[in-house]
Amino acid sequence: MSTHRLLQVLEQQIAALAAEVTPRGDAPIPQARFDAALFSNRGTRLRDYLAEVQRNFAQLQTAANDSRISQVAFLAEKLVAQITALQRELATQALRRKNQPKEVVAVDLYHKLAEHQDYERRLMSMIQDRESLLGRQTTFAAQQKLQHELAALEGRLVRCRQALARIERSIERKENGF
Repeated sequence: MSTHRLLQVLEQQIAALAAEVTPRGDAPIPQARFDAALFSNRGTRLRDYLAEVQRNFAQLQTAANDSRISQVAFLAEKLVAQITALQRELATQALRRKNQPKEVVAVDLYHKLAEHQDYERRLMSMIQDRESLLGRQTTFAAQQKLQHELAALEGRLVRCRQALARIERSIERKENGF
């Protein structure tokens, strides 16, 4: 098969791929789906990957017109792999959506955030109470008991703040459309 005919076949495949990607190309994908060796693009939308395929096809055409055989072979192989990967991704998107856990409603996230902020406030209050009691204790056993309580409360406070940070990141991702 001639180079010109191969380019036509690839162009038809890219046009068909573009027709499939266009209706859902703006939907963000939550994580990278493709190997870094396959796509240099790190975009979050399928249209970003389609644009890279189209750029590579334009490079392939230029290389073919300039008779750069080794570059034509490399670009053609890469382009076929990219087209195949995108077609596979489009074919499995329905399955991915079905198997992904349901999105947490933003209202629930804000409720969880307020709840955890209240936990944090109460834990800080309890720590302050224990610290003031610690200064007034006269026996070593009572001081030791309060120090153990303080250590436990500070551990709970650390975990509470970690949970707060996770909730805030979830809210941020939700607001940014991811």
